[in-house]
Amino acid sequence: MFGRNNQDQKPSPPAPPAAATPPPAMPAAAPAVPAATTAPAAAPAGMSVIGEDLAIIGEKITVVSQNKLKVNGTIQGDINGKEVFVGPKGKVIGTVTANHIEVEGEIKGALRGASVSLMPSSRVDGDIYHQKLAISEGAQFDGRVRRPQDPSEITPNLDTRSLQAKITST
Repeated sequence: MFGRNNQDQKPSPPAPPAAATPPPAMPAAAPAVPAATTAPAAAPAGMSVIGEDLAIIGEKITVVSQNKLKVNGTIQGDINGKEVFVGPKGKVIGTVTANHIEVEGEIKGALRGASVSLMPSSRVDGDIYHQKLAISEGAQFDGRVRRPQDPSEITPNLDTRSLQAKITST
């Protein structure tokens, strides 16, 4: 009853031959590559890193970190930070003052911290002032250990303005 008459339909175009070239393809999106394979891993938020290829050398240098500082390179100067981690290839020649200090590398100078940890690969030549101290088997340490009565002796100075004032007044 109701329907379409096949005679009213337009003939469909013939199918292209099998050897015909396909239409140009749209450029395919690049496959997703994890960031770790394209760039070095970024430091976690709130962490500063001094890489293995970086050396900070000079007179009266003080490195200040308001959060965490990871030292894989070389610093000739003092460090003040909330948390300082000296990696296995890290080297510090100077005083390290922080709330928490963890050493896997080498330090020639005093350590001043509420919590100080010397890991098996650490080499420390200097005195340690602490509230809590952990020395792992294998750690090399040459110096004295002291627990100060005054907490200000192991409190890091994170105020860069006061450190600048000390430098300009001398």
